Amino acid sequence: MDRRTTESMTNAGLNLIQQALTLYDQDLRLVVCNRRFQEMFDLPDEFSTKGASFAETIRHLANRGEYGDLIDVDDFVRERVQVAKDFEPHYMERTRANGQVISVEGAPLPQGGWVTVYTDITQIKRQEDMLRERSEELSGQITAYSQELGSKNRQLASTIAALEQAKRELTEIEARTRLTTEMMPAHIAHVGLDRRYTYSNRRLSSVMPERPSNILGRHISEALGAQAYAQIENNLTLALEGTESVFEFNDALSSRRIRVAFTPDRSGPDDAINGVYILSMDVTQETQARAVLQQQSKREMAAQLTSGLAHDFSNLLTIILGAQSRLMKLDLPEESRGGAMLHSIADMTGTRALTPKATHVGRLLASFAMIGRSALPADIELVIQDHTDEREWFLDQGAINDALLNLVLNARDACGDAGRITLSAKVIKDTWVEFMVSDTGPGFSKKALEHALDPFFTTKGDKGTGLGLTMVYDIAKMSGGELSLRNGYGGARVTLRFPARLAVLPMTPGLVLLIEDRSELRDAMRPMLTAMGYSVVEAVSAPEAKALVDGLPEITMILSDLQLEGEETGVDFVASLGETKPLTIFMTSLPASHELVQMAQRIGPVLSKPFDVAELQRILQNGG
Repeated sequence: MDRRTTESMTNAGLNLIQQALTLYDQDLRLVVCNRRFQEMFDLPDEFSTKGASFAETIRHLANRGEYGDLIDVDDFVRERVQVAKDFEPHYMERTRANGQVISVEGAPLPQGGWVTVYTDITQIKRQEDMLRERSEELSGQITAYSQELGSKNRQLASTIAALEQAKRELTEIEARTRLTTEMMPAHIAHVGLDRRYTYSNRRLSSVMPERPSNILGRHISEALGAQAYAQIENNLTLALEGTESVFEFNDALSSRRIRVAFTPDRSGPDDAINGVYILSMDVTQETQARAVLQQQSKREMAAQLTSGLAHDFSNLLTIILGAQSRLMKLDLPEESRGGAMLHSIADMTGTRALTPKATHVGRLLASFAMIGRSALPADIELVIQDHTDEREWFLDQGAINDALLNLVLNARDACGDAGRITLSAKVIKDTWVEFMVSDTGPGFSKKALEHALDPFFTTKGDKGTGLGLTMVYDIAKMSGGELSLRNGYGGARVTLRFPARLAVLPMTPGLVLLIEDRSELRDAMRPMLTAMGYSVVEAVSAPEAKALVDGLPEITMILSDLQLEGEETGVDFVASLGETKPLTIFMTSLPASHELVQMAQRIGPVLSKPFDVAELQRILQNGG
């Protein structure tokens, strides 16, 4: 390709671009330009032809007004020529006389001369001006919006602060509520429609032992177990249908009596049921106390009945004893059955004061074995089974021996000429001390199971008084226990239960709080205590005693009358001390059947006034 063809093709390419382009050599002569250069500045052909003078081109444009009004065109041309000779890379923008805005960008060439590109940026500048104006307008709006947003932000910040304060208060309320529910001696929970726990405090295992404490998300049947769930399922279903209920059931796993309250949760839309709130409490001790009170009422009624019988029967015995000479001629047994019956009646209806003390069940059974076996014929075997441990329990040994002997004698009569009687003992979940007497006789009849505990009911004809089992039942109920009858696999089975209260170790002499509102009694009791090595502080009322307990943590024992100065009783005061109370011994002149005495016996031993140093020392040596 020859030089002419190359130049022609180069010029054709340069003419296609939209910018104006010039190239001058080191002598300031035009080497090449494109058509856009000639058109942009409206130049004659002589200034767009190769070799055209740079200085003459500038002069032509200056004279035409391209650079505005000039004072001296020659000076202006000289300055531009000098700048061209000292050419430096540059970029500038200028507005031509016709209003067109162009950008000028120049760059030197290595062999001398320079190349310059002229671009029409009029539209770009107009768009920039429009954007600038719009930006200023928007800036004003943004400023207004910013001020409004700032005001809203301040309001929002105030609202957020109020919400945070409310959240803190709600958190504190929730914490207090949860602490309250955790401190309550009850299991508080909520189950949803799927019968799974959505809330629970951590009291389930204390109310119903051997159950888990972490039960959130679990089905209620899984948490309680199949036996307990079967007893509450019907009431739970009714609660989910809108019927609230309060009921009690026996938990076989823990041998405890449980009271449950179901309350429907109507927090759904239009009071729709959304689950059930549950409150469960261990009412074993309450049930035991209730049984004691019920038994006391029955005993009072029985006393009214039997006292008349005893009076009439005594008159009858007087007549019989008056005719002793004639009776001696008759073939009568040495014992008088009438006297035995009177003795039994007196035992049942008279005042029986419980005297519980620290009791090792194994040693009690070993001692009873000698008595029990001596009352049995040779062909009836007495088997003793002790399943207890070495712990000592607070029990009335005399009452238990009487009850067990009655049961063994009844079993002897049931066995006939030969057989086996089994006496076993065990501790049920640290709630009951249980004694069971079973025999190989024919068992209870249906009628006997219904009426065996009724006074004077007997299946032995004229050989029985009908008071044996009644006396055993009376002993159980007066102790807060239970008596149940049923038939086993081969004979009768009688279960006798007493409340399991661990006996504490014998007291080491320390500081005693004596609470008695009568000064002469305090004067009599103080020497008893000091003679045994105790130091004594005194109070006459519950508030005064409470102040002493709070101020003297070294108090190790409380000896309190049941009836004090003021409205609070000794039981009220001791109950207010909670589980951390010192060893407590009550004293009273009230009868054993009094409700206040029964309440005190569930807390600690009760001394009947008057008592002496030996009786008080016996209580202390037996660990309360």
